[in-house]
Amino acid sequence: MTRAWPVIAAMFLALGGLSTVAGYEMAPPRAAQWREIAWPFPRDGWPAGRAFRCGAAECGAEVEIYLRPKLGFCNCDSGVADDDEVDRVSDVDMISPRFAARKAGDVVDVADMHGRIRAYDLGMPKEKRIAIGIALSHRCDLMAVVAQGNGDAAQVQRATLALLGSEEITKWMTAAMEGSR
Repeated sequence: MTRAWPVIAAMFLALGGLSTVAGYEMAPPRAAQWREIAWPFPRDGWPAGRAFRCGAAECGAEVEIYLRPKLGFCNCDSGVADDDEVDRVSDVDMISPRFAARKAGDVVDVADMHGRIRAYDLGMPKEKRIAIGIALSHRCDLMAVVAQGNGDAAQVQRATLALLGSEEITKWMTAAMEGSR
């Protein structure tokens, strides 16, 4: 009987290892791995915000997202009214002064804020880049979000909305917008 214990223990270890491998293989794909990076833009009339990067392996394309509140900058009655406002306030021009909207924008809701989202082609030398501009309103304040990536517009938009919908970023945006009260 005492000789059987090492064999039984080895069998349990082998079964445990196999079930671990099977569990790993059956697990859903890993969530995007965003890492915070330094705010890359020069100072302007608004404070720096937060910036994030996600690699192609996790997001389907290389994507960078920049977001910051612009307190007191939104129309208190109508919020973000149209695509022209998204063009003006979403900070796409900080990435490239040459950008062209791909089509009309859409209504979007993020973290209990309402606004508009719009995709752009960026006039970048030697490389095709896509930008996604988002302008969200909360009372009389604005959350400006711009993303850029080397994938197609749908990939960059999905990755952007996934980050904005994450618990950490939702809490930060809510706190940043409430900071003016």
